[in-house]
Amino acid sequence: MKIAKLILCMVWLAPTWLFAQEIKVTPLLSKDLPEFPGKEGTMITVVYPPGGSEPIHRHNAHVFVYLLQGSVVMQVRGGKEMTLTAGQTFYESPNDIHVIGRNASKTEPAKFIAFFVKDKGAPTHIPAK
Repeated sequence: MKIAKLILCMVWLAPTWLFAQEIKVTPLLSKDLPEFPGKEGTMITVVYPPGGSEPIHRHNAHVFVYLLQGSVVMQVRGGKEMTLTAGQTFYESPNDIHVIGRNASKTEPAKFIAFFVKDKGAPTHIPAK
């Protein structure tokens, strides 16, 4: 009986294992900002799969987000949780800790553009607690 329950449990969870997807980040552009020595502008697209989320992180950059498709939930530490839909925007300062970044849908992907103003050569994401 225990083996039957184990097999049933594995069959029930299999679709989650088979269809688990990762967040897809695509670099679009990186350009030095000569008027701001040592700084660059970087633009990426991010696709959250259905139910996808990011761990807590920071950027050490000014980050401007524009949602292209779907719906996402965003929050910085000390800020209000916001649910964004296509056409809406979000901003993070260099001092913000991004505590929530997730797809609001369990069935549809969400896609956004993020534009960073950051130190030249610095990473776009830094793990945080």
